[in-house]
Amino acid sequence: MQNTSEALPASPEAVPGESAGLSVDADLVAQDTATGAAVEGLVDWLWQNGGLVAYVLVAISIISLTIILVKAWQLRSVGNGRIREVELALAKWRQNEPRTAALAVADSRQPVAELVSFAMNALSRPNVNVELVKEELGRIGATQLESLRTHLRTLEVIGTLSPLLGLLGTVLGMINAFQQMEAAGRQVDPSVLSGGIWQALLTTALGLVVAIPTVAAFTWLERKLERYTAYANDAVTRVFTRLEA
Repeated sequence: MQNTSEALPASPEAVPGESAGLSVDADLVAQDTATGAAVEGLVDWLWQNGGLVAYVLVAISIISLTIILVKAWQLRSVGNGRIREVELALAKWRQNEPRTAALAVADSRQPVAELVSFAMNALSRPNVNVELVKEELGRIGATQLESLRTHLRTLEVIGTLSPLLGLLGTVLGMINAFQQMEAAGRQVDPSVLSGGIWQALLTTALGLVVAIPTVAAFTWLERKLERYTAYANDAVTRVFTRLEA
């Protein structure tokens, strides 16, 4: 009789890498599930305690955060760490080396470097109309500044309206709390009033949480733009003063 145990295939051995990969996938799925449940719970809690106003404040806080991150990334090109090439070009320009000076900022995408490059190339041409060059530089500078200021007005509006929206939610919540007291008549439960008050004040707190960092970020971005404008005027002026000297 043939031994049946020899006909059976050998059981595959467990591969450590595959088991580890399955474990990692299971952990990721569990984390995603927990995160989704937490977000859903937060949304339900906001709706029950803050109402529509809380939803609006959360939405505009996301918009505010997005604008802040985008503008901070955009304005990084205006930082002091990127003006070395401008200073190098201006030094060569003062040394009466216009070609070398223009080449130092020829390929730069820094806004001030673009202005300096245009001024140097224009003033290096024979019989150039200096007044026309100044007008064109003013137009280019205004266009750059307008591009850098894009969406900053939105931040200012969010910082102004967020506390007002929070106050609106508080007023609506207080109205609702007093309506419940009126409906209860003589059998008023003090916990109903206290619960309505803290729920009403929740939107005020949420509005301030949105407004404070938004206003702070708006002020910081405005300051960076002011420094950019001052440095751009100074750099371009140094190009013209060398020519006049």
